[in-house]
Amino acid sequence: MAVVSLREEATELLRALIRLDTVNPPGNETLAAELLRDYLAESGVQAELIAKVPERANLVARLPGRSDGPTLLLLSHTDTVLADPGEWQRDPWSGDVVDGEIWGRGALDMKGQVAAAAVAIASLARDGFEPAGDLIYVAAADEEVGAGFGLSWLCREHPDAVRCDLCVNEGGGERIEVGGIPLYLCATAEKMSSPFRLRVRGTSGHASIGALADNALVKAARLIELLGEFRPEPRLIPEVAGLLRALGQEPPAPEDLLDRARSLGGEVAELLEPLLGMTVAPTVIHASDKRNVIPALCDVVCDCRLLPEQTQAEAEAAIRAALPEGDWELEWLEGQGGTRSPAAGPLWEAAASFVAETEPEARLAPVCCAGFTDSHWLREAFGTVSYGFFPARAMPADEAAKLIHSADERIPVDDLELGVRWLRHAALSTLGHD
Repeated sequence: MAVVSLREEATELLRALIRLDTVNPPGNETLAAELLRDYLAESGVQAELIAKVPERANLVARLPGRSDGPTLLLLSHTDTVLADPGEWQRDPWSGDVVDGEIWGRGALDMKGQVAAAAVAIASLARDGFEPAGDLIYVAAADEEVGAGFGLSWLCREHPDAVRCDLCVNEGGGERIEVGGIPLYLCATAEKMSSPFRLRVRGTSGHASIGALADNALVKAARLIELLGEFRPEPRLIPEVAGLLRALGQEPPAPEDLLDRARSLGGEVAELLEPLLGMTVAPTVIHASDKRNVIPALCDVVCDCRLLPEQTQAEAEAAIRAALPEGDWELEWLEGQGGTRSPAAGPLWEAAASFVAETEPEARLAPVCCAGFTDSHWLREAFGTVSYGFFPARAMPADEAAKLIHSADERIPVDDLELGVRWLRHAALSTLGHD
């Protein structure tokens, strides 16, 4: 391939990826997988497409290890959320470069990291890098919906393709400043997605004589209000303790955690508050399908996120304690995620050394994702140490957060280049010796 800088290489690859519409659903991730396969082949990196259905392929590439050293996986996903062109200043699939930023759906979430990881493994192959253990690159399908075409399916049906000791994924890398101290956040854990249904029962009747019925929707209203006000007792998790210690602070007693979080300022308080306990948000309601029928049944679906070590039984006890007894039932709809990796070991040391080299006055701090990523599939299947870490400093963290899954999504080329440097550093640091 023509000799260009890694910065230019990553920019052009990302622009090409953005121009492929891989909105999920339906996904059509094979378009991106084929583009990446052809790109990697130019540098001698062999890749295979593994697909449950032909149009939704996952790409898996590998630099074989020279010994039985640890295995590092650079994980990404090629599907995106939808984009309404009418809301954007530019075509969401243009890949335009404007004022040093690459525009398009997926630029931040997460085709930028897809491109950076591909350039990292391709450039290492061209450099003649022989890793101590396998270096794997996965561009997975179906992360945004999780309908069983992506990493969960690979872990179950093709485990040897993705089995790894260490993994770098999305979910962290933001740079924030607290009291003049720069912190780069490394997502070492994630909360469990644990939605539940509250089913409220009454008796039906004609709406014109409502006094003769027992309106389940009205009964649900008070429960919804209480769920909206629900705040569990704060709990100190290792990631919050680690972040506070990175700031030179000892964690307070649990009852003082909320005050401490708020004392650190708006951006940090917004980051920490959801990590002090489970969260519950009523989001969907269904009662009568007819205007003139008083409902005997009202279903309220709540988004609920549990701390990594928290069980649904424990959470249910807290929810029940917050609600009055009555004719209602609680049913858990799923429980995904809720895993963590230790903020220690070779991958943590690699991230810390990269931060030290990039910005000597900055510090690396652990954080727990309030949502969840594909990392939990690897942790659950193989005990993988998986971090969400794709450092960014050109675009402020609060600005980037507003663009993800929103209009005018874009990534600074400087941050894309920083990501390539980090992923190369991660591979060289963890796999560069026996």
